[in-house]
Amino acid sequence: MRYKEVKDFVINKLKKELKPSLYYHNYKHTLDLLDCVEYLAKEENITGEDIILLRTAALFHDTGFLWQYDNNEPYGCEFARDVLPDYGYSEEQIKKICNMIMATQMPQNPKNKLAEIICDADLFYIGRDDFFITALRLHREWSENSVKKITFKDWYLKQKNFVLSHVFFTESARKLLKTKKQHNLSQIKELLSLLEATFGEKTV
Repeated sequence: MRYKEVKDFVINKLKKELKPSLYYHNYKHTLDLLDCVEYLAKEENITGEDIILLRTAALFHDTGFLWQYDNNEPYGCEFARDVLPDYGYSEEQIKKICNMIMATQMPQNPKNKLAEIICDADLFYIGRDDFFITALRLHREWSENSVKKITFKDWYLKQKNFVLSHVFFTESARKLLKTKKQHNLSQIKELLSLLEATFGEKTV
């Protein structure tokens, strides 16, 4: 598996070909995801071939955005199947990579430890300081690319319900992100209360 060559190829393609209106799901998010995957993999004692497969899945997990915004994961898998044999990946390895990519589709549904890691890495922002700027990027991106339009207030209602229902899969992510995640949830609730007080609209 020639991972470094694959990484160079995919990142360059994302840089050049993703739409400028992808304010969050751009090549920077992929690089950030790789960092999060590396951290969680180390904490979860992932080594050898598995770490290479995990890194590769992280590279390809959002490549479907090159062709479609909603339900893009199958396109990322198809792209991986087309590209990876040329870089020394076997059919079985590509199958594992595609399983990880599909696990990130909402609602997340990981079937093994590697899939759990990539799912947690993909939503790392929920428990980080950059939660609100990330949520704003996502809202702007959604507004310009998705057929499902949503107001600012409804977006944060959606974020509140999402964070309330969300559970990290790995013990490492839970331990690292639990406190900040709860703080971000409290901030969302306060923001919604301020909107209600300012505009007189119920946000329950």
